[in-house]
Amino acid sequence: MDRNAASPLIVVLSFMMVNSIRSADWKDLPVPASAPKDHAWKLHPVSDDFSYEAKPTEAPEEFSRRWKSQFINPWTGPGGTLWSSGHRYVTNGHLAITATRQKETGKVLAGIISSKAELKYPLYGEARAKVSNQVLASAVWMLSEDSTEEIDIIEAYGSDRPGQEWYAERMHLSHHVFIRKPFQDYQPKDDGSWHVDGTIWRDRFRRVGVYWRDPWHLEYYIDGKLVRTVSGKEKIDPLNYTGGKGLTKPMRIIINMEDQDWRIEQGITPTDEELADNNRNIFRVDWIRVYQAVETE
Repeated sequence: MDRNAASPLIVVLSFMMVNSIRSADWKDLPVPASAPKDHAWKLHPVSDDFSYEAKPTEAPEEFSRRWKSQFINPWTGPGGTLWSSGHRYVTNGHLAITATRQKETGKVLAGIISSKAELKYPLYGEARAKVSNQVLASAVWMLSEDSTEEIDIIEAYGSDRPGQEWYAERMHLSHHVFIRKPFQDYQPKDDGSWHVDGTIWRDRFRRVGVYWRDPWHLEYYIDGKLVRTVSGKEKIDPLNYTGGKGLTKPMRIIINMEDQDWRIEQGITPTDEELADNNRNIFRVDWIRVYQAVETE
């Protein structure tokens, strides 16, 4: 027998250990949303606990089978953003999304990954993350291939800069429907879209999830507790941008940071000193899990 070859028993035990480790991050956390009638939750393979190592220039199989280090199309980013494949890495069980200044253009080089898989309702998606201490958006979201339908899981602005306290205390729980030409954007504007519960979101890891039940119903969960429901045409698409269909299109998951147009218009953009500070310029994601509802027999 080849001494370098593992026995079948060792292979099986190793497989069991790896799968036990990979599921450990959320295995004791039930899905807080109820699956539709005659359906059960099934873990989607895009789910990732980032229990491997990946340098900014590396894409091991565990990463590359799920993710690519770019947006879902050639777009390079909003406002002052230039998305960069070299501004993400995986270490110590976390995905790290970073941001720096590009001297040549003055833009913010920001990390991004997007899922190779497209996802469709009914599903529950949840991430455990710690937002960066930046005026940049730290974001986990889903977007259709044609960029006309969007569901945000995490959108937060964690900066401790004076004057940014309002944003540091809030998590934006929202969705968008768009018409691209001429550009029109609808998202809910009610107070509940900015969730506040006494948390300073940069201070610690929190779980934020969304249940995309059907084209006209979204539920948002924080640490397993239902905090917001958006349901019906008058909340999802009152301007009929989806032609009366609601949120129907398959979407990809995106995890990134960005320097957004509307923030820049208000004079809110990171300084060189803030971007150079490695204690504040990292958005950390511990894990992301997605459950698809499948019909039971």
